[in-house]
Amino acid sequence: MKLENEEMLNELIICHTCHTLHQEAPIEDGSKACCSQCHTVLYRYDSQLADYGLSLSLTAIILLILSNFFPLVKIEILGHEQFITITKTFLSLFHHGFYIVSILCAFLIFIFPLIIFLLYILLFTLLKLRKGKTLTKKILVILSHLLPWSMSDIFLISILVALVKLIGYAQIHMGIAFWALISFVLLDLYVTKTIYLSEIWMLRKRIFLSQKDVM
Repeated sequence: MKLENEEMLNELIICHTCHTLHQEAPIEDGSKACCSQCHTVLYRYDSQLADYGLSLSLTAIILLILSNFFPLVKIEILGHEQFITITKTFLSLFHHGFYIVSILCAFLIFIFPLIIFLLYILLFTLLKLRKGKTLTKKILVILSHLLPWSMSDIFLISILVALVKLIGYAQIHMGIAFWALISFVLLDLYVTKTIYLSEIWMLRKRIFLSQKDVM
């Protein structure tokens, strides 16, 4: 079914909790709009979103690299020591014939999160510079498809379960990558739970509308 005026859809906001439809209303900087039925936060407006979003994304990239290329844990059994890294785990799975599992884990644990935060960096940089109207739109669409495929938090939980089972059989020493992974997962959850794509869409809209008004 084709709508008579599809532009009106840009002014509508649906509540993620009760699915009540609202018309978008302009709000002041630092304020938020809530659902009229369940009072869930619908959207916020923060003019500094691009600044701290960029800083958080850069920090996440550094932590992600540290967690994947530095020793995760050191396992000592009967005097034999072995350092384990996430990258080494992918390669080990691949060498033992688990090709699909290895590639899938690499994408879900490293490649997708890396792409997501690289896109965040590019997106927030363009918004700070007030450039790339078409490109920022494409980035936001790509992010909406990629975000559900970042599963570093699930991987961390599986590591913790495995380490608990190994405690009685070996001496385990946490490496720098272990703490970097925990920090990355917490930062990843914070970014995805506090910076909604709808808020970035709204910031983008205000930035390019203001440019249009100036012109």
